[in-house]
Amino acid sequence: MAARTPKPRTTPDPQRHDSAVPHVRVAVIGSGFGGIGAGVRLRRAGITDFVILERADSVGGTWRDNSYPGCACDVPSHLYSFSFALNPDWPRSFSGQEEIRAYLERVTDTYGLRPHLRLRHEVTEARWEPEQTRWRVTTSQGQWTADAVVSATGPLSAPQIPEIPGLPEFPGKVFHSSQWDHEFDLTGKRVAVVGTGASAIQIVPSIQPKVGRLTVFQRTPAWVLPKIDREISALEKRIHRAVPATAALRRAVLFAVRELQVDAFVRRPGALRLVQRLAERHLAQQIGDPALRAKLTPDYRIGCKRILLSHTYYPALAAPNTEVVTSGLREVRGSTLVAADGTETEADVIIFGTGFHVTDMPIGSKVFGAEGQSLAEEWKEGMEALRGSTVRGFPNLFFVIGPNTGLGNSSMILMIESQLNYLIDALTTLQSVGATALQPTRRAQRHWNQRLQHKMARTVWTTGGCRSWYLTEDGKNTTLWPGSTGSFRRATRRLDLTEYDLIKRQPTPAAAPAQEVSA
Repeated sequence: MAARTPKPRTTPDPQRHDSAVPHVRVAVIGSGFGGIGAGVRLRRAGITDFVILERADSVGGTWRDNSYPGCACDVPSHLYSFSFALNPDWPRSFSGQEEIRAYLERVTDTYGLRPHLRLRHEVTEARWEPEQTRWRVTTSQGQWTADAVVSATGPLSAPQIPEIPGLPEFPGKVFHSSQWDHEFDLTGKRVAVVGTGASAIQIVPSIQPKVGRLTVFQRTPAWVLPKIDREISALEKRIHRAVPATAALRRAVLFAVRELQVDAFVRRPGALRLVQRLAERHLAQQIGDPALRAKLTPDYRIGCKRILLSHTYYPALAAPNTEVVTSGLREVRGSTLVAADGTETEADVIIFGTGFHVTDMPIGSKVFGAEGQSLAEEWKEGMEALRGSTVRGFPNLFFVIGPNTGLGNSSMILMIESQLNYLIDALTTLQSVGATALQPTRRAQRHWNQRLQHKMARTVWTTGGCRSWYLTEDGKNTTLWPGSTGSFRRATRRLDLTEYDLIKRQPTPAAAPAQEVSA
């Protein structure tokens, strides 16, 4: 598929253009699933005047940055892919990082996105210019102006390393799971893994056989279910290639199964008791030591924190060279690590599996709206958006994986595609009504989030008795969607103009500000 390289517009409009700065209709930030998906959908909608700004030297987002040993997806492969780019050649039920990254590279090539990519262009600022009704985006390699900006930076893009006294003076090696040092050999080393979330559960069994001593710092144990993973047979792949509808059917079945589970998470947490018994049985079967089993048994309802899948994690924790410290890391004294309960451990390496900045997106401090305020300031009491996509005061800024669009039990690709539908409908609606920009009304954004938080109150994430990375410091869940992916798809199927104020450019002198009118 041929692609046209975005070029600066040449229309002599002093109100809109700076001769030294190229202008595009849409600037997309990030090239993970959200950014690549946005590029595909823009082209399919006939919008070819766009760029995808990527800070790294290749596409992939989360699946480029996270390359730690054992890195894989915990969502079935055939569901963790775009509906418009089904992959008949997934190697396993749950694919690894390399296969998922390769898939994104293929989608980039298949849909002609290379000419739109601007690699090594880290966005340092995006600022709305009211008089010109456009965004000015500053990157590490220059500026762009754009009618609209799509933030597809994702919630798993900025690693979070806790500030621990003495850590800067630690004489050994330190890195985060998303910044894995593949040149460093862990063989025979005394290694400490801080955290027991989705990354650590994959790292621990991958490195345990080779390290000399492994210490796992666990503040809160996780509920773990067995991971039923297998190779996809050559016959299955041939069938999917020969009859693409079979791959679509497989994806539809996986989708239906996940949708049936949603009710237990969002409305009837008590229905998760059976699942919790399965997790308890899994723990009892794999951990024979009663003392260790007690350490690994959560005191909250399953589903409150993300349910983890593994059949190798518990055996790695029970190995002779592994110790589980049921406390967080409090202090570092030279090569001695001191836990909050006073336990001391010697280490040569510290690996942080402590997650990411999810409830305080780093992009927020770089984006400035109509009144000059930063998005971080706007969100100081918690992230909010209308339908997870748009924010009052930030015209023509669209989010992919925005506030309250995360999932606790299914594929984020489903949510991404819904938000892309909403994005395209917004851009085409603007064109059809002759407006330049739009932003949600205060009333629409407030009512949407009030209803959303009302639904959140009965979910397992609120009532399950745990403290998770889904929540802000104040305990507000600004991360997850309290419903099914189907309900979100319906909520974002069409843009409702009654929820928006439209901004129309004045056809008068260049200095005249844009006029805002209610829809």
